[in-house]
Order: sequence, then structure tokens, then C-alpha cells
Amino acid sequence: MNTLENNAFFWQKLDTLFLSSKLVVDRPRHTSHYKYSNLIYPVDYGYLSDTSGTDQAPIDVFKGSTKTNLVGAIVVSADILKKDCEVKFLVGCNEEEEKDILEFLNQTEFQKAILIRRGNEVPEWAQND
Repeated sequence: MNTLENNAFFWQKLDTLFLSSKLVVDRPRHTSHYKYSNLIYPVDYGYLSDTSGTDQAPIDVFKGSTKTNLVGAIVVSADILKKDCEVKFLVGCNEEEEKDILEFLNQTEFQKAILIRRGNEVPEWAQND
């Protein structure tokens, strides 16, 4: 059994969350983190105003330079200082921007992140839907 079922229906739900919410960019590209001035955002960063993520705060979004309204990937980060895990959307990010975001999120010893790119497979259990 495939442990990661990267299915189209999951990504459709993420797209719906993104499209039905207002993106607020509160940290523009090339600005520094509010707490750690050595951390510079590689792309626009913000949140979906009327959503709730795993930390009960709005869902975070990295917005790249490509014009699209589809969630192209997500990052899952684990932070031992905050003692949490978070999921962040990547929208309109090209491959170089994805790499820059991963470098940004993985540059401290306290936080590490992985990237999961969008898939379009329909799972076997949904073939007859």
C-alpha cells in the first residue's frame, strides 16, 4: 500500500479553501522575519483570513511569482521551540521558489520542513464515484 496517497480530491479541497478565503500578505518578499531579522522571506508570505490551521491561527500561505489560484504544494514544518507542526500552502511558486522556501524553513536547528507537491491521481477507492 502506498503510504502517501497524493490524490486529486485532497488538492481540490485545498484549492477551495484558498479560493473561498481572502489572502492577506503581511510579510512581503525580501522582508525580514518580525522576530529573527536574519531570516528573509523569499516570496510573499501571509495567511487566509477566515481559516483555521492546526495551531488555531489562520492557514499560512507562501505566494510565488507565477499567476495561478491553485495550491501547487504544501510544506509541513515541525518546530521544537513552539512544540508544533504546521501546514503551509504554496501558491504560484516555481521550482526555484520552492527550493528557496525550503531553505528558509530549514535554516535553523529548531525547525525542519518537508514539501509535498500537488498530485492528480484519483485513488482506487474513488474510481467508481
